[in-house]
Amino acid sequence: MSDKYYVVKEKAVPEVLLKVLEAKKLMERKRLTVQQATEEVGISRSSFYKYQDDIFPFHDNAKGKTITFTLQIDDEPGLLSDVLKSIAEFHGNILTIHQSIPIHGVATLTISVDIAEDLGDVTSMVGQIQSHQGVHDFKILGSERK
Repeated sequence: MSDKYYVVKEKAVPEVLLKVLEAKKLMERKRLTVQQATEEVGISRSSFYKYQDDIFPFHDNAKGKTITFTLQIDDEPGLLSDVLKSIAEFHGNILTIHQSIPIHGVATLTISVDIAEDLGDVTSMVGQIQSHQGVHDFKILGSERK
């Protein structure tokens, strides 16, 4: 059986999985034991061990990968350029880009980006792209190892 991966928004992730992530961060930052970290975040050690290999922040797993995403942007001068600058700022290398013809003032983009293994920061890049006025419906379609 092959592993399947899904990209979901944080609000859809069960609290226990978020606490496993928090415990992992505490163990790394503060050099805590599993017992200490799980007590601090309020989960059992058995929950931690059950899920520790099944949850990780997207940006940690995306480094060294190609991600493909889609978004809609308003047909405004300079907006596409701003999106592309955001990708470059976070050390993403654009592999492919497709833009539809704007309909009712909105165009759909599909972009594949190579994420630098040592420099890329997907979470910040996505956040910055989504923060541009005129960017709508951002969705990550998938990712794959180089």
